[in-house]
Amino acid sequence: MDTVIFDSPVGPLHVCADGHCIVYLKFGDGPASTGETPLLARALAQLAAYFNGGATGFDLPLAAPQTPFQAKVRAAMLAIPFGETRSYGDIAQAIGGAPRAVGQACGRNPLPIIVPCHRVLAAGGSIGGFSGGDGRPTKRKLLAHEAGPVFAAALNGG
Repeated sequence: MDTVIFDSPVGPLHVCADGHCIVYLKFGDGPASTGETPLLARALAQLAAYFNGGATGFDLPLAAPQTPFQAKVRAAMLAIPFGETRSYGDIAQAIGGAPRAVGQACGRNPLPIIVPCHRVLAAGGSIGGFSGGDGRPTKRKLLAHEAGPVFAAALNGG
């Protein structure tokens, strides 16, 4: 597998591809960069555009989810528009699942940011969990980035 490292505002991101698809994105420590392939160069360009405010989504071939339920959760997460959120319950109701199972599928998302699990919140709008980076602080930073400057201070606790 090929890996590159992207220095993002939420820390280093390791993007891994199998030649045809992006397989995972990992926060923090990860495998060393093996060099840029055309697919990984495309992923890096799209991540840069996302963090620079020039893109609201990604257009990359992604590895298939492991289970049919994870596929439903992924599709629901990908349908959440940039700058918006949904609750675990909203997604559960939409796909015929349980909120806890949706939360577990979000936590197992191998492609955070690209598949925007950070846009899924707990009941009542509380932040919920996040398995990437520093956890909830990283999720708040991603939500603040998407909310724009007007709401960023509130999401960052300010």
